[in-house]
Amino acid sequence: MNGNRGLSSLEMEYIRRHHNHEPGENQCSSVLVKHIKAPLHQVWSLVRRFDQPQKYKPFISRCVVRGNLEIGSVREVNVKSGLPATTSTERLELLDDNEHVLSIRILGGDHRLRNYSSIMSLHPEVIDGRPGTLVIESFVVDVPEGNTKDDTCYFVEALIKCNLKSLADVSEGLAVQDCTEPIDRCTR
Repeated sequence: MNGNRGLSSLEMEYIRRHHNHEPGENQCSSVLVKHIKAPLHQVWSLVRRFDQPQKYKPFISRCVVRGNLEIGSVREVNVKSGLPATTSTERLELLDDNEHVLSIRILGGDHRLRNYSSIMSLHPEVIDGRPGTLVIESFVVDVPEGNTKDDTCYFVEALIKCNLKSLADVSEGLAVQDCTEPIDRCTR
């Protein structure tokens, strides 16, 4: 696992509990952490929407889910131009509203992410005396022929970092909107 330098013992415990990837020989895996200054319920309300990832994922232009939204649901995602892909077919592996865990697996698409799966877990925390959210996202993916593990991890980490930054921006924007009420309501 890359990137576990500088993680707190609590973060490491969450990773052990929820992010149990077992990369094969020709795969890479990594874990990314983001602290978001918005309450967990607000962040989770965005993350749990398997049917609307474009609400915070800037590279997605359109998403269509086949059937009901449940474990095993499949979504067809259209990717905005500029990335080395236009479509991705993804399956909902886990959606746990109690533990705040979402897992997806990529089934196909016109990109090089083969055998990709990710797990995202959200955990409440206090940031600057206010409710915040610790978001942990991990993934495992095949290393494409002609690429190195480092290059592959770097590419996927860059995409996830962008998505996590956007998630933080959208969530924190919603939290600020909620705090336009009297200040005592916002500091509870």
